[in-house]
Amino acid sequence: MKSVFVTVGTTSFDDLIATVCSPAALQVLQSRGYEKLVLQVGRGALKPVLRSSPAFAVEVFRFKDSLAEDLRKADLVISHAGAGSCLETLEEGKPLIVVTNEKLMNNHQLELAQQLHRDGHVLCCNCSTLVETLQSMDLSTLKPFPPGQPEKFALFLDKVFGFQ
Repeated sequence: MKSVFVTVGTTSFDDLIATVCSPAALQVLQSRGYEKLVLQVGRGALKPVLRSSPAFAVEVFRFKDSLAEDLRKADLVISHAGAGSCLETLEEGKPLIVVTNEKLMNNHQLELAQQLHRDGHVLCCNCSTLVETLQSMDLSTLKPFPPGQPEKFALFLDKVFGFQ
């Protein structure tokens, strides 16, 4: 079952949830072959009541101890621009659409989203362009995110602190 996982992390991003649940977005997702939508709605005031059908399953929750299984099962992830959500998704090797929250003041998340987009790892949009992004997306153009190399950082710290 081809599925989409939507996450807002620990924040509130009702505009993203409302946009993904709009008839236009749901129609595009179904037309692209997705059969399941999993929504992690966080602290938002909006908790959508969408009915599952035999053709399209819907699951909604606020929080879980870990989103690893939801990420692993997803064929597409739509996420807010939080660093943790973006990097965890990319490390899992999943195609990612990052949706920036234009209502945030001093939006540092925008910088991360734009850089990941420039580097070819994600598609980036805002709520007003999400449906268009879903319609035109070509996930085959996304580049894999390189794995982290914590051992290099550890060696650097060892040198800085004189352990090596």
